[in-house]
Amino acid sequence: MTAVESRPAGAAGTTPAHRPIGARVGAFVALTKPRIIELLLITTVPVMFLAQRGVPNLLLVLEVVVGGYLSAGGANALNMYIDRDIDAVMSRTERRPLVTGMVSPREALVFGIALAIGSTVWLWALVNPLSAGLALAALLFYVFVYTLGLKRRTAQNIVWGGIAGCMPVFVGWAAVTNALSWSALVLFLVIFFWTPPHYWPLSMKVRDDYAKAGVPMLPVLKGNVAVAKQIVIYSWVMVGVSLLLWPLGNTSWLYPVSAVLLGAFWLKEAHGLQARAKAGLVGAKLKEMRLFHWSITYLTLLFVVIAVDPFI
Repeated sequence: MTAVESRPAGAAGTTPAHRPIGARVGAFVALTKPRIIELLLITTVPVMFLAQRGVPNLLLVLEVVVGGYLSAGGANALNMYIDRDIDAVMSRTERRPLVTGMVSPREALVFGIALAIGSTVWLWALVNPLSAGLALAALLFYVFVYTLGLKRRTAQNIVWGGIAGCMPVFVGWAAVTNALSWSALVLFLVIFFWTPPHYWPLSMKVRDDYAKAGVPMLPVLKGNVAVAKQIVIYSWVMVGVSLLLWPLGNTSWLYPVSAVLLGAFWLKEAHGLQARAKAGLVGAKLKEMRLFHWSITYLTLLFVVIAVDPFI
């Protein structure tokens, strides 16, 4: 019996089905992890503008956004179903719907499978089979390779598990062109190398949570200095790869200038974190969350530029 399954359905002893309807709806929405999906959509829509070299069909954009949300939401719901035992012992996840009993494990499983099937049918029928297949591949990779395979077994979980988070770039490009390209591959690789230095600072901050749950995140197995070194390495590669879009994607001057400036600030933050780690600073003095928050801003601004560049 998992940690979650051993808990009562709720503080008042009521079953999930007897909870207030508004709270129940909110719980199912929470299963989709909306804040994470925001990042996925930020990388999907601008790519459609670049692929179109202008404004794509707005109905198509809406169809991709809805299908992408449903697909990623299904993957996240299935992730919470599988990880409900470790979510119950981690402070940052102890309020998730399966842990609190707002949603039952069976409901989460059915919900996740329904979203997976529904999103695939939606994208296949309204966008194209290639986009549907790519979205489904991302979902299956996230559930079976990352959640079931990598997460509890290796410190490389975030590195390779991040492939699922790169796939929306392919989905957006394929939706417009019904094909893939070198430009799409470059943006895929940008997100691939962005993911570890984005997530490792957060896992440094909550390493005790991961240690308690038995999840072998890199900061649990290695000290801050080793993790910061890896962050710097991945950051340099990410910035270098981002510049490949200039020649391969035939962008204007706006993209390379923006990529250099945004990348320079990223590298400043990454090296600053490494310097603080080498100095032995811990806790609030390590300021690892500065890079985590900047990483979200970096990705958002870079992809906004990607959307704007075709109009220059």
